[in-house]
Formats: sequence, structure tokens, C-alpha cells
Amino acid sequence: KMHDDDDDIPQLSSQTLAALQEFYLEQQQRESLKTSQGFNQYSIGSIEEDWQLSQFWYSDDTAACLAKEALVAAGKGGRIACVSAPSVYQKLKELDGKDFSVCILEYDRRFSVYGEEFIFYDYNYPLNLPENILPHSFDIVIADPPYLSEECLQKTAETIKYLTKGKILLCTGAVMEEQAAQHLGVKICKFIPKHSQNLANEFRCYVNYDSGLG
Repeated sequence: KMHDDDDDIPQLSSQTLAALQEFYLEQQQRESLKTSQGFNQYSIGSIEEDWQLSQFWYSDDTAACLAKEALVAAGKGGRIACVSAPSVYQKLKELDGKDFSVCILEYDRRFSVYGEEFIFYDYNYPLNLPENILPHSFDIVIADPPYLSEECLQKTAETIKYLTKGKILLCTGAVMEEQAAQHLGVKICKFIPKHSQNLANEFRCYVNYDSGLG
């Protein structure tokens, strides 16, 4: 019997995904009750890096710079999507602005502590998103693909192009410059992003619009 390769990939129904998300959210809420009242759940490092998931948080200055750039690019009342870029999401929430909205698309379920703004995201299934996430519904998408591979960039690019109205801010290795231009039409910026841990790979930012990042 002939069949598509896609048949071999298990797909969870939207109801199952919703139930799973609710379970993880309740689990995280119980955990958060254990923390002191003075704890800032949005501070960078409040959720520790998991290197097995290729997680490396930005330095505070870099996260602040990228968050402010996203706010300017999105405009008043803008919608911002952070794809695999949780430290930018956290900095945006720390800014506590009332005239923008933001969501975080993340594979790591620990970020479900952020409630409805958290969307479980696996780059291997770039368009496996909740029904309420409409195409081209975000003024800017900030993305930091977890791996420096063309496959990871290409799949993440599908997600970015689905989400954005046009503006893209990509953070990835300098070695990905050619592929970033090919898949997303973005150009390298002068701004050099820094991480809280020093990475061996040179990291850069890329945009497809006139940004304040040079």
C-alpha cells in the first residue's frame, strides 16, 4: 500500500494539545505559588538555560535593545511574536507597556508559566499553530532558531512568514547570513547581540526593514 510519509508523523488533535497545555499551565502555576512574592517571573534567568535544548539567554542589555527595537517596529497597539526568543519576551513584559501585545512561541514547556501568551512550538512542524493564531497577524516577528542549521532556519522561516505582516528581526549565527537572505530576505545589522554566556559562534541580527539596529 502506498502512503505519504506524513502518515507516519503522529499528529495531536487540537483538543489534546489544549488539554496538555492546560495541564502544564496548572503544573507551572502550582510551582509559581512556591516562589516568594518579591520574585520577578519575567526577569531573564528566572527560568534557567537548558543547554540540551540549545538555550542561551541574551545579556540584559541585548534583550533590552531588541525589546525596544521590537516596540518601535510594531508601533502603538502593535502585536509582537517572539519565536524561540524567550529573553526578549521577558524583557518586553518587564517594560510593562499597555499599548502592545506579545506572545512567546517556545518548545520548552516551562514557559507555559506565562499563561495564554505561551504557545507550544516545535520548529519541525512550522505551521502546527493554534487556530486563533491567524496568518499575518503580527506587526513584527523576532526569531532566534535554536540550531545553526539550514533545516532549522528554513522551517522556522515558514513560521515567521506565516506570522508576520512584513517585519522580521532574526537573531542567528553570522555563518547563516547567506541562508537568512535566501529564506527570509533579511540583511545583517551593525548591532552585535551578546549572551549572558559567551558563545563560541559569532552571533548577529538580521532585519528586512529600516531598523534602529544599524
